[in-house]
Formats: sequence, C-alpha cells, structure tokens
Amino acid sequence: MRSIKQSDHRHLYLKISEMMEDQINKELLKIGDKLPSVRVMQKVHGVSVSTILKAYYHLESKGLIEARPQSGYYVRFTPKQFPAQPTKSSTDYKPGGDTAEEIIDEVYQNISDRDRIVFSLGIPSLQLIPVSKLNKAITEATRKLPFGGIGYENVQGNIHLRKQIAKWSLTWEGRLTPDEIVTTTGCMDALSLSLAAITEKGDTIAVESPCFFSILQLAESMGLKVIELPTDPNSGIDIGALQKTITAKKIKAIILMSNFSNPLGSYIPEDNKKEIVELIQFHNIPLIEDDIYGDLYFTKSRPKTCKSFDKSGLVILCSSFSKTLAPGYRVGWVAPGRYLDKVRRLKLYREVSSTTLQQEAIALFLENGRYEHHLRKLRNILHVSSMQYMRTISGFFPKDTRISHPQGGLYLWVECNNKTDTYRLFKRAIKDNISIAPGRMFTLKNQFHNCMRLCYGLPWNERIEEALISLGELVFQSNK
Repeated sequence: MRSIKQSDHRHLYLKISEMMEDQINKELLKIGDKLPSVRVMQKVHGVSVSTILKAYYHLESKGLIEARPQSGYYVRFTPKQFPAQPTKSSTDYKPGGDTAEEIIDEVYQNISDRDRIVFSLGIPSLQLIPVSKLNKAITEATRKLPFGGIGYENVQGNIHLRKQIAKWSLTWEGRLTPDEIVTTTGCMDALSLSLAAITEKGDTIAVESPCFFSILQLAESMGLKVIELPTDPNSGIDIGALQKTITAKKIKAIILMSNFSNPLGSYIPEDNKKEIVELIQFHNIPLIEDDIYGDLYFTKSRPKTCKSFDKSGLVILCSSFSKTLAPGYRVGWVAPGRYLDKVRRLKLYREVSSTTLQQEAIALFLENGRYEHHLRKLRNILHVSSMQYMRTISGFFPKDTRISHPQGGLYLWVECNNKTDTYRLFKRAIKDNISIAPGRMFTLKNQFHNCMRLCYGLPWNERIEEALISLGELVFQSNK
C-alpha cells in the first residue's frame, strides 16, 4: 500500500480516505474484506492515529465500511452495487395526463412543515448553512455601506460583489470582469431577464428533458414554444438531437444546466461543452447556461462551464448563491455576454435595483475566504449523503429501480418500473410525512410518470434512512 506524503498535511485524512475508496471502487478491497488496522495505517503513512481514525470515520459515514467491535473495520458496500442509471429520455411523448402545474402546486403546499421529510425541496438543509457567520457579515455590511445599506444599489449591482464574482470565475476559467456581470434577485430572475432579452412571444426554445419545472413554466408564461430534447443521465443533452433540431426548426435560444442538472444530475463533459459552444456559434443561437450547482462538485476540481469556451458572447451564464450559501437572500447574477445592455435595461425597467445588504454580505463572505471554506464542508456532507441515499435505495427499493450517479449537485433521479406512478406515490407518501417530487413535474409532455427527484441536501441520519426505507416499501406496494 502506497503512503501519503506527510508534507501534504492539509486534509490529510481525506487523501487517505480517497485512496481507500479508490481501492474499494476497483474491488481491490471487496465486501467483507478487513481493512488494515489503525496502527498499521499509522505506520505506513507516518501520521497520527487520530488522522487514520478520521479517514475511517469518513469512509464509514459514506456507508462504505463498518466497524466491528474488537475486530476492526470491514468493507460493507461498494458503488458497483448501485443500480443501473436511468434510461436516456425520449422525445416520443405527447402532451397530456395530469398537468405539471397541478402537481407542482400540490407538492409545494406546506413545504415548510417541520415534521415532514422533504425530499422534494431543492436546497441544502438550513442546518448546513453558516447562519452565525452570515449574520456577522450582514452586520459588517450595515457598518460599511452608506446609510447602513438602505439606499438603492447601482442598477448593474453591488460593485464589491461583482468584483468577487469575477475573481471566483477563475475557478472555472471564466475570466469575467465586474463590468460583464449584472446581479439579480436569484437565478430564476437571471434566467427570466435573459429569456426576455433574446426572445419574443411565439419563439421556440430548446431545453433538456427532464427539465427544471420553473424553467418550463417560465417559458410557457412568456408565450414561448418549448422543444424537449433527449438527455443522458450521465453526460447530459444529446448533441446529435440538438444539431438536428437546430437544423430542422427555427430555434431562438437554448437553455442548459451543464453541471449537475436539476433534476437529472447530469454533467456535460468538457469536450461536449466545447462542441455545444461551437455549434451555437456556427448557427448564431444564444445559449442560456444555468450553472447554479457548479460549485457543488464531488470531484477533485471545479468543472468548467460552456461560458469557459465562449469567444462570441453568445453564452449567457446565470447563477446564484441560493443553492450553496443563503437561499433566502435571493442573490443571483448573470454574465450576459453580447446581450449585456439589453439585460441591464430590462433589470432597470423591472426592478430598478436589487438587494443591497445581502449583496454586500455575500461579497464579504467571498472576499475573506469563508465561502470557499463553507463549500469544502458542504460538498463533503452532500457527497456523503448522496452515497448513503444510493446505498439505501439499492437495498430497499425493487431490484429493477434505476438511479442516477451524480458527481455533484443536490439530486438523485430515480426511475422505477412502469407499474409505479410517482404522483400516486407522492399522495401516499405524504400521509407518512414524506414528500417527493414526481417526475411529471419536469416535463410538459405525458412522460416520467414512473420517475421521481429526491434531494439529498438533507444531512444523513437515522430518520432520513427510515424515510427512504418506508418509501421503498411504498414502491413495492405500488407494484402489486
């Protein structure tokens, strides 16, 4: 067993646990195998006993190993036991069936009920938010801003925040400047402004399928026609289908979540992102890219965006801090590229100004390194939760259940067999205080009735495990 260099001391336990996890993934360590003792690992790596124990606790938290009293640690589970991924979506379905609006309204009733296990809400648990540090940032912002921050902000947004976002864009090779950024009231506001800047009523846009329901409802409310394109749960939108659609139809805009999409959790590989950008540049079609989950990666580095490859200004990048830091602050932003003037003007007409205190507080959070520190902790917790969710589903749902294998983000897409109607499942589960997001919410067509989205933003505990086991039992009952 190779050792970890002592000189790389920061997060040393994570490096050791990653090495062990890699051996489990490759089945060099198989289920039932005993791991080397803590003392042996300590001598091999030249670290403290507490570091090795922390590494083993981390693997245990993911459900990969278990401690046996007076015996040691053993491999309990391997990701190779995960069910197959969901099937690639199809474009063969027609509109009809229960309307998405009705289901969305029902799912989001009483969403704040504290007694309910809410797998349907797409934000991290508020337990994972650094509330006290954010409160301090608000206090500091009040002191720093003229008149305590009660005045209107610049129409383009807080300059301090725009500078910090521009610096942060270097993590995905964005190289934005503050003048290229407009702050918004959350990511949906950024998407709305972007769509309004480049489309008119009656225009046609192309989206992934399944697609975040708010994007679909927004497009319909604006009188836009929507073409849903087949999407792979692993690699994202089918580029061949996108090419054919662009050639056959007059597409005014494309909307994609390139990193850890909602609800599928798909991640578009960098070569595909580059190909998509080349495609839109050739056809002169703007791409609205929603990268709200890009910072929630489980891999070793932050993935690039389509905007990373954009040289024409056709990629309009939207994001916010709602899924990573402060859901209720509603601080988002957009880098509109060549459509900057239109977006800025639309914001002026619609809003005049966006929040002042919250923008300054988040700017301070970015500037002093607290955001990066918070993200490291949050990503670790979400990764652990995702593994535990997948392990439980694989053990307590029917064997023909398929689940996505996300590399980041907040969601699992669960595909049951055709006997399961997840809207009916929702109605039954809500009686047990368990809320899910039925798949029909994420399409305008009559499809995904046997699918559901589960958010693993709830930190793993016994109550979550019991809720998933109960949900699995309800799926079994629906198959009878």
